[in-house]
Amino acid sequence: MPENDGGQSSSKPSASLALWAEDNDIPVEDLARAYHLPLNATKLPTTTPEADADLGLAPESGTKTEVGKYIALDCEMVGVGEGDRESSALARVSIVNFHGHCVLDCFVKPKERVTDWRTWVSGVSPKDMVNAITFEEAQQKASELLNGRILVGHAIKNDLECLLIGHPRRDIRDTSRHPAFRKYSNGRTPALKKLANEILGIEIQGGSHSSIEDARACMLLYRRFKDDFERENQIRFPSHTKKSGGKKKRNKK
Repeated sequence: MPENDGGQSSSKPSASLALWAEDNDIPVEDLARAYHLPLNATKLPTTTPEADADLGLAPESGTKTEVGKYIALDCEMVGVGEGDRESSALARVSIVNFHGHCVLDCFVKPKERVTDWRTWVSGVSPKDMVNAITFEEAQQKASELLNGRILVGHAIKNDLECLLIGHPRRDIRDTSRHPAFRKYSNGRTPALKKLANEILGIEIQGGSHSSIEDARACMLLYRRFKDDFERENQIRFPSHTKKSGGKKKRNKK
């Protein structure tokens, strides 16, 4: 996975830097300047010495990252099978919490022989399989984290299908289906890269994808328009609102 941790600068910040700045109520440019970081940095000084963008913004040593009620999921796929029978298989799954902190990031061993690593877009290569876990292990870890939580993602149906996991529709916040975002693609389903660029002013998917960066971009979009997402959800699932008495509970983020 290519790192943007120095040297080459970008005119737009990364999702990691943007989330970090927003959480601390600091202009992203000032934060980058204070830590001598390029705007496209994904390796941040809040990480542990061996950590990088794919491990998330790690908490202080000896502490555990709290998951909270809201999580964002993104998966990377590789090609398996030959010719017309080629299909996609899960190769990486990443989940971040409301603050963009990584709560799960693992490479997954496809059950079938990989015929196309799609490294240029997936960011996954053969060397990543050295410490990869089985599909069943990844599925269990993801399922446990999703249970009872609000799930944020972009075209999240695809990620759930590749994990063979279901999730209540009322608990899904899909940035690809949010009505207000359709104007950025002439009424069609908008690409996450375009939303990140047009709405957030951040740069993602400049080269190969990082599922951590994509998940953080989704969470940042949700955070910026959280009230709109929730109003839309109440309209779509009014019975769920009535059952809860129509009262909003203060949820821990």
